[in-house]
Amino acid sequence: MNTLPLIPLALVGWQIGVAAILGLCLLILGFVFVAYIGIFVKSWLAGATVGFPTLIAMRLRGVPASLIVDARITAVKAGILLSTDELEAHYLAEGNVVQTVQALIAADKANIRLDWQRACAIDLATKGTGKSVLEAVRTSINPKVIECPNPESGRRSIDGVAKDGIQVKARARVTVRSNLDNYVGSALEETIIARVGEGIVTTIGSADSYKDVLESPDKISKVVLERGLDVGTAFEILSIDIADVDVGENIGAKLQESQAEADKNVAQAKAEMRRAAAVALEQEMKAKVEEMSAKVVEAEAQVPLALAEAFRSGNLGVMDYYRLNNIKADTDMRDSISKGGENK
Repeated sequence: MNTLPLIPLALVGWQIGVAAILGLCLLILGFVFVAYIGIFVKSWLAGATVGFPTLIAMRLRGVPASLIVDARITAVKAGILLSTDELEAHYLAEGNVVQTVQALIAADKANIRLDWQRACAIDLATKGTGKSVLEAVRTSINPKVIECPNPESGRRSIDGVAKDGIQVKARARVTVRSNLDNYVGSALEETIIARVGEGIVTTIGSADSYKDVLESPDKISKVVLERGLDVGTAFEILSIDIADVDVGENIGAKLQESQAEADKNVAQAKAEMRRAAAVALEQEMKAKVEEMSAKVVEAEAQVPLALAEAFRSGNLGVMDYYRLNNIKADTDMRDSISKGGENK
């Protein structure tokens, strides 16, 4: 009888383990192939090939491969060569990859000098401000009109007062375009509006009369433009147009009226002080009169005592006393007769 050679059991177990590992690797490669074959074929057909190792590395770094591949295809089709490393770096920095690529393409088509690094810097600088790098590029291509004052602030005009005291109300439109070279770290629309408003108020305030402003509103534009209001901002001012000029209130007259009212109140207060002083003096004089009257009564009370003393000392007789009373009675009679004639 023929017998087969016996295979050691340890060798058989090792071969099964190797086969299992190879099967698992093939299964993983199959899943990777199925997951990324579509993205790979799309990039290869578009001429922006991204290899499987790169796609797998993106997955491990937590970067969406489809987003990066689509952005690279868009850039390559527009004639801009961007590597996946550059796109991944901007995504990991929490930038908006799609808008940044679109802004770069728009700038390239408009012959505006903008490289990828500056576009990424603008995108990150405008994050959370309501602005975007794409808007900055579009504003550089198509100038933007800024209303001054901003309608959202609730104000309808910028008010200034000429030297003659008449208020002048003005409203301006500022045409600006983005200055991409100075966009990062520069002031935005709010600063432009504030500076233009300050220039309008200063120009109106330096006018001798409100009529000068109404006759030549373009003087405001010329003076404001000469001040270089776009320095340190993300924009370049192209023109400042006065949209509306109107006459307001007579501020000078109101101030004079308020001053006159204040002077009147001061004068009334001083007059009241003088009246109070006069009343106090009058009461003081009345008190002095009462005091003197009391002294007279006191002096008259001494007369009977003096008469009694004169009787006792013999300096006054009875007949002298009667004659004194007759003279007094005659005086009282004459006095009453004279007073009666005055009443008639």
